[in-house]
Amino acid sequence: MANKPTKNTSGRGQRDLTVKVKTARGRKLSSTMWLQRQLNDPYVKRAKADGYRGRAAYKILELDEKYRFLVPGARVVDLGCAPGGWCQVAVPRVNALGERRGKPQGYILGVDLQEVEPIAGAEIHQLDFMEDDADKQVVAWLNGKADVVMSDMAASASGHKQTDHMRIIALCEAAAYFAFDVLEEGGTFVAKVLAGGAEGDLQKLLKSRFTKVANVKPPASRSDSSEKFVVATGFKGSNPV
Repeated sequence: MANKPTKNTSGRGQRDLTVKVKTARGRKLSSTMWLQRQLNDPYVKRAKADGYRGRAAYKILELDEKYRFLVPGARVVDLGCAPGGWCQVAVPRVNALGERRGKPQGYILGVDLQEVEPIAGAEIHQLDFMEDDADKQVVAWLNGKADVVMSDMAASASGHKQTDHMRIIALCEAAAYFAFDVLEEGGTFVAKVLAGGAEGDLQKLLKSRFTKVANVKPPASRSDSSEKFVVATGFKGSNPV
């Protein structure tokens, strides 16, 4: 249970006070620190106020503000979409509900290993994108190829930094190869990676298949996190020269 913040009696006006969390018996220090960070995270508070399912929604929002890939009419595949925050951001931006008159209507397809609560304007399927013919299934659902493949997936943490880094790079590479099979020429691939020195091969792979590859840490990404995002634009097609 959080301690109540003390009142400001200085007469200099109210200011945000950091919420302290007591270490409860049986709770690990790491769990207490995580809870304290969540309670004091402005993005967590904004997500609740804005109706997003998690703070990660602001990562894709900030990336799109800079690179403008979620445009009206775009067909988007969100890999590992749970809990659905990225889909929530994408729906109005691609006009998936057709609410912006005079603008083309887009399509959002989310897939995840686990069941995801429905999202208005998005089609959600329970699917392992690494299964055989998963790419064909996705193209069938889209009734064509995608303009954007995006992924905020992260492999289960092992507690070993180097191992976790290698796992997420491997997951990102798998997502990239999936994108090669389902993206329309000129399309965009956005995915989370972890900085750590092993992503050189991934960068080389993406640069061979896209015209531009940027590495970005959006403001919503915690400063103490090693995560960053690759934004690869201008897909050269399934059979690049």
